[in-house]
Amino acid sequence: MRQRLLDAGTPLAAAALLGAAVGCVAVNDPTVPGSYPPCPVLTELGLHCPGCGGLRATHALAHGAFATAWHANALVVAGAALLGLGLLVWLAAALAGARRRLPAQLPFPAWLGWAVAALVAAFTVLRNLPPGAFLIP
Repeated sequence: MRQRLLDAGTPLAAAALLGAAVGCVAVNDPTVPGSYPPCPVLTELGLHCPGCGGLRATHALAHGAFATAWHANALVVAGAALLGLGLLVWLAAALAGARRRLPAQLPFPAWLGWAVAALVAAFTVLRNLPPGAFLIP
């Protein structure tokens, strides 16, 4: 049992670091001018990158405003849900005695990485075209 608790240290540390980062964003409102630097892609190119609105979405999620978060950046909201689920699975596996070194040994098919990259690229292109204006934060 003691070894399982020790194995759970890595996912718990990852969750603590993630929680600290979210806590910083929760305390510092990104909608206040000057609280964070502007997006360099938006500033220099005038295009919305896949991360534009990500801090606002994280801030809204931390305060329970799910609709506001979804409007700020739907990709970040979906990614946060998957990340939370992944941390729970990692912790459960560690407590159950699985000695995996995540994420290197996750049993994902090779095409999944390409699918995620295609989704992010499509999201980026769509939010910069007139039909995808609803995706702009």
